[in-house]
Amino acid sequence: MKKLTYIFILLFCTGCSSDEPVSEVPYLEFISVNPQQVQAFEDNLIFTIFYQDGNGDLGENSPDIKNLFLKDNRNDIVYEYRIKQLAPDDVNIYIQGKLNIELSGTGITDGSPEQSATFDIYVVDKAGNNSNTITSSNIIISQ
Repeated sequence: MKKLTYIFILLFCTGCSSDEPVSEVPYLEFISVNPQQVQAFEDNLIFTIFYQDGNGDLGENSPDIKNLFLKDNRNDIVYEYRIKQLAPDDVNIYIQGKLNIELSGTGITDGSPEQSATFDIYVVDKAGNNSNTITSSNIIISQ
């Protein structure tokens, strides 16, 4: 029986003002994924990314709106997440921080005993601006 995949986002946010202009389009950098080798359908993956947004409109209070996307590059399945609101409403401030994204129990898609995988990640802010797309380092999934 296939194990359901549960996805969680843990947020670690720091907000600050900056004299340097920063784009209102969100910007991402890949930091890490751990562990780098997992057992299929058993181990969780934690992706850590850095984000930056020049006007603070990244994040959403509505639980129905998804604004972070993680695509499995082996099969193009996209997992949708919600980043909670990171800055107060109607405040135009520079924000940056780290996000931890948890993916539970990913499996092998081709029937082999071991498979490599990478994941693409991007975010969308309240104005509809798509960030750059980042790609995780390689992960090994074993039976």
